[in-house]
Amino acid sequence: MAKTTFTKSSGGMLPWLGLALLILIADQFTKVLILGYYKLGDATYVTSFFNVVRVHNAGAAFSFLANAGGWQRYLFTGIGVVAAIFIIWMLRSHPGQKLFSFALACILGGAIGNVIDRTLYGYVVDFLDFHVALWHFPAFNIADSAISIGAVCLILDEILRVRRSR
Repeated sequence: MAKTTFTKSSGGMLPWLGLALLILIADQFTKVLILGYYKLGDATYVTSFFNVVRVHNAGAAFSFLANAGGWQRYLFTGIGVVAAIFIIWMLRSHPGQKLFSFALACILGGAIGNVIDRTLYGYVVDFLDFHVALWHFPAFNIADSAISIGAVCLILDEILRVRRSR
């Protein structure tokens, strides 16, 4: 009986793990391209508001703790691993909640992508550089995009859940 329950749960979460894997592959593939073709600081002008650059982020979002001396690498790697384990547990518990599971899968793929960078290089490879006039958004990558999309979808899922319960 337990085997049947596990099969149903894991089968239900397999599409979400597949999505996380696709995000992870896209993230790592683009980072390999950037590392292979760009030196640190190199940039390619694409449009008046977008460049492809090679940036190393030793910190977290918006370079938080980037200059902390190196210990932050292990902290953020540990947080990423714990988050991945928790997300997999949540996916296993709620595979039928589509928006919620989509959000978790996006965050999972992105988190693992950035954990791989921190483990291999000691920093996260960023390369998407958006800017308009005097406003310049910090460079980011596919993993960061997936995490952000996942976070927005989690908020939307909660708003919809609260509205349904009224």
